[in-house]
Amino acid sequence: MTDILITSARIVDGTTDQPQDAVDIRLADGQVQEQGQNLSPGAETVVIDAKGQFVMPGLIDAHVHVNAVDANLKANAALPDPIVTIGAMNQMRAMLMRGFTTVRDLGGATGAFRQAMGAAPLALPRLNICGKALSQTGGHSDLRGPFERTPTEGHQDRLGTMGVICDGVPAVRQAAREQFRSGADFLKIMANGGVSSPTDPIHFLGFSREELIAMVEEVNNVGSYAAAHLYTDEAIRRAVECGIHSLEHCNLIEAETAQLAANLGCIACPTLITYDKLASEGASMGLPAASVAKVDDVRLKGLESLTIMAEAGLPMAYGSDLLGGMQPHQSGEFELRAKVLPTQMVIAAATQIAAKLMRMEGKLGTLNPGAFADVLLVKANPLENISVLSGQGEGVSAIIKGGDIVKHEALLA
Repeated sequence: MTDILITSARIVDGTTDQPQDAVDIRLADGQVQEQGQNLSPGAETVVIDAKGQFVMPGLIDAHVHVNAVDANLKANAALPDPIVTIGAMNQMRAMLMRGFTTVRDLGGATGAFRQAMGAAPLALPRLNICGKALSQTGGHSDLRGPFERTPTEGHQDRLGTMGVICDGVPAVRQAAREQFRSGADFLKIMANGGVSSPTDPIHFLGFSREELIAMVEEVNNVGSYAAAHLYTDEAIRRAVECGIHSLEHCNLIEAETAQLAANLGCIACPTLITYDKLASEGASMGLPAASVAKVDDVRLKGLESLTIMAEAGLPMAYGSDLLGGMQPHQSGEFELRAKVLPTQMVIAAATQIAAKLMRMEGKLGTLNPGAFADVLLVKANPLENISVLSGQGEGVSAIIKGGDIVKHEALLA
């Protein structure tokens, strides 16, 4: 890791509605060491002048599927592990080059995969995982069509599989324990119908309350939390009442439920960009026709849901949830949200709020001393022009992850 001094850094981290006054930031040993005025470099310190640019903590995408190299999740589950591994590594590299230094995987990536990515020959984002998502028979991770009789166990151990099937309280307890045994940071539960699965309409509730409560008890037993795939207001309220903390998607949430979730300390993670791209590109990327037909049920209410949650004071982390060839649109969530939310709130979603959701406050989403040395230099003020964060990182001139310089245009000039 290189000792780095960033000078004239005007920080934009979502905590203020204007860039902060310029400071110098010293990075060493993979962490932010200090901030101050006129800090002096050492003999071997790399100095990066941020004058005329803006400095951000590394971005966090709190809802990705790094192993979804094919938008058709049934086809993805059938892929050999080596193909998924290389595809996922390429996708993660592209995420990092867009400025996402940490990503939270919501179903698919395993503890063994994370360890392998840590040994990859190129820099990749920090990976936070739930292991395999837990689904019921006929639920959002059951990819069999209505007339298939293939045993559900067929592909559940493959890297390209997003979830496992478990029914009944003993089975969900065992499945939850298995995810934590094999390295999960939190638990993902399919608690509502979904788009990319064939036999569960959007209103489908799936797990019983007893099963949800059992899974929440298991996460509490290991000091973690549960995230749930949710669309309808009924499903969201039910999940919140059962103790679910992280509310994924939430397109059809109503004001009363949003207020309840906020009062109980929940955090939502909307993923609007995925529905936008599923509608426009899903069919061409291999998404089954039955799934494409379900997209508008949730897409058209997405922006309204952001307003409802904001008015209730329900914090919202940044999420993209893109599959396969749609992954390059990851940064498009910024501009979508900025249509209805203050830009400061949109930025906070990918910094401090996502860090809080992951229980990594002070380590991620900030440039205060003690945080991971994850830093971006951006070419324009994102509070005035959020599109500087869009695309494939063209608006980002430097990326530092864990104290290592991944990209620095000035060094290449």
